[in-house]
Amino acid sequence: MKVVWDLAVVGAGPAGVGVALGALAAEPGLSVALLDRQDFPRDKPCGDGIAPQVLDLLAGVGVTGILDDRRPVRRLSLQRGGLAVDREMERDAWVVPRRLFDHRLVEAAQNAGAALVRHRVRGLAVHRDSVLLDDSLAAKVVVGADGAQSVVRRAVGGRSGPTALALRGYAPTPVDRVARQVIVFGLARQPSYAWSFDRGDGLSNVGYGEALSTARPHPTRVELLAQLEELLPGAGEGGSDWRAHHLPLSTWSWRPQGGRVLLAGDAAGLVNPMTGEGIYYAVATGLLAGRAAAMAIRAGNAGDAGSQYRRMVGRTLGKHFRHTALAGRMSRSGPVLDAGIRAAAADQRVFDDLVELGLANGHLTTHLLRALVLR
Repeated sequence: MKVVWDLAVVGAGPAGVGVALGALAAEPGLSVALLDRQDFPRDKPCGDGIAPQVLDLLAGVGVTGILDDRRPVRRLSLQRGGLAVDREMERDAWVVPRRLFDHRLVEAAQNAGAALVRHRVRGLAVHRDSVLLDDSLAAKVVVGADGAQSVVRRAVGGRSGPTALALRGYAPTPVDRVARQVIVFGLARQPSYAWSFDRGDGLSNVGYGEALSTARPHPTRVELLAQLEELLPGAGEGGSDWRAHHLPLSTWSWRPQGGRVLLAGDAAGLVNPMTGEGIYYAVATGLLAGRAAAMAIRAGNAGDAGSQYRRMVGRTLGKHFRHTALAGRMSRSGPVLDAGIRAAAADQRVFDDLVELGLANGHLTTHLLRALVLR
């Protein structure tokens, strides 16, 4: 017999956990299954940066204190060629390996009432009153939160958009990068950058990523490591756990489709095209998808979940997506990047606006745009 759930979430990363938490906060009595092909804790290649706004979102559904034992990072350095800005961010951020962060999120979802089920979803079929997963599981609503190579997205005919490719490793933190996040933009390929983010435990998350283009071959692992060394000499020395990953970049307008199958986070192609940051989008869209599913199920019309979700995303993130799409295009220009660094070095407010735009739900403010033009 098929196991039937109110809500089945494919993928138990930050987006999937966000779905479960959002749904259960709205309707605590729902039966929610978090399906993942791996056991937790497990590694996930990522820059590991956690913006404070992510914790704000989690606090809104009752999840607090999960990073209280981690040392925050306040200082951010942006560099390109001979230009640099080095300032404190308005709020603390964290650099936390996904092996730890995702595990704690899953535990929070389980505490809220979600069931973690080890299952690799290979296909789905949408029926009039439910969605069938692999002929063994059924749910009134399904949310695909299964990453950049989403099975759920492919099953419902979703298209892949622009992507970036990044390589991440862990290396000892040098003295001059303790308690800092350092980003060095490339001079040739745009957008591209190398990074070194101190985890606070003697190691840093280091790596290099660039937007992929049909006009040139995709970079190899050797080439990615060479770019890291060129931009941040010595950052990868003694490094280990090197893993590459694709980042599906958000575009000008993202409109979720209607129906009872929703997508969130990387599965929906939602990574900030200016910075490559995806955890804020994952949690934010996960929470919205969960709430939309809960509202539709409560109203007795689970098939309306997608329409509810579309309206919520438009109100909450629509303007931000348009602004980051424009900022992503602007960041392909070396002179614009240089202007941004000079403006941020001269004005704390410009720096703060850039951080909010790149890591959370910020906008291209009038003050920021005026500063870019003047520079």
